[in-house]
Amino acid sequence: MKESLKAPSLIALRDCMAVKKGESVLIITDENKREIGYALWETAKELETEAMILEIIPTKSDGEEPPRSVAEIMKSVDVLLCPTTKSLSHTDARRNASKAGVRIATLPGITEDTLVRTLDADYNRIAELSIKLAKILTEAKIIRVTTEKGTDITMPVEGREGHEDTGLVHKPGDFANLPAGEAYIAPLEEKSNGVFVVDGAMAGLGVLKETFIKIKVVDGYATEISGGPEAEKLIETIEPFGKPGRNIAEFGIGTNYKAQITGSPLEDEKIIGTIHIALGDNVSMGGTVNVPSHLDGIIRKPTVEIDGKIIMKNGEFMI
Repeated sequence: MKESLKAPSLIALRDCMAVKKGESVLIITDENKREIGYALWETAKELETEAMILEIIPTKSDGEEPPRSVAEIMKSVDVLLCPTTKSLSHTDARRNASKAGVRIATLPGITEDTLVRTLDADYNRIAELSIKLAKILTEAKIIRVTTEKGTDITMPVEGREGHEDTGLVHKPGDFANLPAGEAYIAPLEEKSNGVFVVDGAMAGLGVLKETFIKIKVVDGYATEISGGPEAEKLIETIEPFGKPGRNIAEFGIGTNYKAQITGSPLEDEKIIGTIHIALGDNVSMGGTVNVPSHLDGIIRKPTVEIDGKIIMKNGEFMI
């Protein structure tokens, strides 16, 4: 194990996952994230757990189901960490494992830099803000987001529950990303309307340095996507999933003060001063669209109104 990976691996398992001696801990990884996977596994062994590691073939897209046999194993352990190339977060396999009481953290697209730089954050501080924002989202009826670059979209959410991603996965069935740090909600299907301009990063495309992606939304679906080669690539990515792949799946607010734009949605969506809007699957967050694709678009310096009250102005919290 690389020396630099020891401390963050220990924080992940001991502090974030609260693993205890004798618990069964499974690490699911793939060839691209093998070094991080083995660092977590070795740390789990040092903590005297029943440590196991399973390497899968990288899935083709975020939200694609792992093999059925892997899904069965996922339900049979106490603690599960998934440092993988593509996300297992929005899969039935992960959801069923959570229902079975497994404590789970997914680390899709995790890099060594992200692991080292963000895992020593004060997760109690991050949790406090995330929980506060999740409560505000739960009580909300309509969210409006605007930016100077042209975003102006309304997303009705009445009746939906806001969720917090705190990084503190201590109780049976708890689930988080690592690094963590966001509050999020699934807008009501077929209700969102407007335009949003992705100017930070886009899942599958990385950092948007020179061009932005403009997405027109009509009755809950992305109907037009423009903005050069990146937009064309996004269209190509979601095309196989049909209309469900264009569903406005998520509105989220970043709360991790150590996160920065890297091109990895795992970290990008956690950045304070940004929000993200996702296309595709929203079953994991209380929605009704189940599709093997979930793509987050990061928006910098937004102004966020909830039921007419501004909670963030140009990326600065007003609460």
